[in-house]
Amino acid sequence: MRIKEVIVVEGKDDTTAIKRSVEADTIETNGSAISKETLIKIQHAQDKRGVIVFTDPDYPGRRIRAIIEEHVPGVKHAFLSKEKTIAKNGKGLGIEHAKDEDIRQALAGVYTPKSDGDAAPNIPLDVLIEGKFIGHPNSKERRTILGELLKIGYTNGKQLQKRLSIFQISKQQLEEAIMQLDMEDK
Repeated sequence: MRIKEVIVVEGKDDTTAIKRSVEADTIETNGSAISKETLIKIQHAQDKRGVIVFTDPDYPGRRIRAIIEEHVPGVKHAFLSKEKTIAKNGKGLGIEHAKDEDIRQALAGVYTPKSDGDAAPNIPLDVLIEGKFIGHPNSKERRTILGELLKIGYTNGKQLQKRLSIFQISKQQLEEAIMQLDMEDK
């Protein structure tokens, strides 16, 4: 699998995992304190080839995504769940621990966030409550699975509505995912 866009990762081990799984170029942020020079590199890559942000499913990874999204509009995002990024010894979490097939699947399901001119589908809060994503004893587990199904990553209850809007998930897509979740619950 050859990736046209440049993939932004956190470090050298992530680059090694990406290159083991697909044919691609990477830019490493070297942690969540992204330098101005790195942001300039990412902007240049976005202008020339496009960029896919593929960071760890933890707080520093989400912080990196937010910084890049703020400074380099229009980047694409790939996500992996925490479960797919846990080290074999159980100590550590990151893209570098993911299986090659999981990395390829995440890159195949890349999302481009909406631009300001796009009309964002608005999923009402009551739909999220009825779907048991907010205010239910199993909400966290359901949001985790939903993030995997829709390839939008894990969110807490407050972030879910915003993430669905950012990635233009329609009410119909959400309803199909809810039906799938409900079938798995049975």
